[in-house]
Amino acid sequence: MHNKTLKELSALLHSKQISSTELTRHYLGRIDASEHDAFLHVDHARSLAQAAEADVRFAAGTAGPLTGVPIAHKDIFVTRDWRTTAGSKMLEGYVSPFDATVVERFRNAGMVTLGKVNLDEFAMGSANENSAYGAVKNPWDTTAVPGGSSGGSAAAIAARLAPAATATDTGGSIRQPAAFCGVTGIKPTYGRVSRFGMIAFASSLDQGGPIAQSAEDCALLLNEMIGFDERDSTSLTVDQGNVAEDYTRALEHPLTGLRIGVPAEYFGEGLASDVEAAVRAALEQFVKLGATLVDISLPKTALSIPTYYIIAPAEASSNLSRFDGVRYGHRASEYKDLQDMYRKTRAEGFGTEVKRRILVGTYVLCHGYYDAYYVQAQKIRRLIADDFQAAFADKCDVIMGPVAPTVAWDLGAKSNDPVANYLADIYTLSTSLAGLPGMSIPCGFGAGEKNGKRPVGLQIIGNYFAEAKLLNIAHQYQLATDWHTRTPDGV
Repeated sequence: MHNKTLKELSALLHSKQISSTELTRHYLGRIDASEHDAFLHVDHARSLAQAAEADVRFAAGTAGPLTGVPIAHKDIFVTRDWRTTAGSKMLEGYVSPFDATVVERFRNAGMVTLGKVNLDEFAMGSANENSAYGAVKNPWDTTAVPGGSSGGSAAAIAARLAPAATATDTGGSIRQPAAFCGVTGIKPTYGRVSRFGMIAFASSLDQGGPIAQSAEDCALLLNEMIGFDERDSTSLTVDQGNVAEDYTRALEHPLTGLRIGVPAEYFGEGLASDVEAAVRAALEQFVKLGATLVDISLPKTALSIPTYYIIAPAEASSNLSRFDGVRYGHRASEYKDLQDMYRKTRAEGFGTEVKRRILVGTYVLCHGYYDAYYVQAQKIRRLIADDFQAAFADKCDVIMGPVAPTVAWDLGAKSNDPVANYLADIYTLSTSLAGLPGMSIPCGFGAGEKNGKRPVGLQIIGNYFAEAKLLNIAHQYQLATDWHTRTPDGV
């Protein structure tokens, strides 16, 4: 049952071969038996109550395509009556009085919340080792990281603890964990998914998206997830003449004539040979499907790391200033005065990586450094976006390459080396800085320290609002291969 796709589960529910209550109990049982630490908070009573509501909708004939299907939510999305911690002790025990727009839309569609999944604290990290509640274990190899920050979401899908999960991507946090866990994830164009109720890390970069087994599953989820939200000032809409976008509409289009840009910068020094071999094999599969490979250059790729790690911490410094012990969240138990309360509250509530980024962000925003660092970084950000537009203008339709330079590394291997973690984002950061849509699909395996197999992800990058095209390309690849159907031992 747990290996079935969203489409298959929906068919079973609509034909009444299984009830939402039975399906939800099945997944809750798997979560209870799991040792991957993917979930932070599970509430059987609430989940089963939602499932019962879904069953009523089926009986009344008002069920939609995703009604009754369970879903896990990254614990960065506030969820009414559920604890929402953002993986931080700063919000330990916090219960939201309202739903994030993303959560609200899935609830309106009749989906059943299974629980809240683990993440790097305030979505800051590339390994899911920065969570205040412990690291998530990669289901393919429990000695390996699952990637971050949406490691809980990706691990939950890989271990088949949920058929779908929400996630967020600031610099690669959907694509990289999806790659490390051998599942499918898509980051839409910036502004396409509402950020209302999504606890902010870097406001000009954060973007919600889904992680699931397949591109078709992600298309079904995006149908509910994407849409204009007046409560989010960065929310975008594309005029469809009052017709809702259907992201499954192009899935069956052939790939004949598709031009795939292959950036030289994504295949140079630093790319592991096992990852390159899997990605090259995937590109050859696309040639068999009718596509053409085109050599391109994205010359500012190397600048994406310093640019991102100036802009993102600067925005984090501003966004996280609200956590001061006054309004909500953790407050130090003993302090002498207001300033002492601020200091102790933030020292106790934030973890090491969050403090590091706040300090960096505060520094680059200081008088005398703002122009030298932050303004310059924003200028380079525009140049990075221009590189992509030059490629899309007359050279290629999409861009492909690796998601990360290596397969998932061992737990603890880079925990004392933040720069090594930052460098792992080299192929995903520029897409986020440009606000472009990108996705990761499984394309093979690389070497692992334990069992010789750790997943490799292929990254597909499109121009603005090209989500349907990306999903079509990924779906056609998945029809021709079986990487996305493979599961870890014991699943």
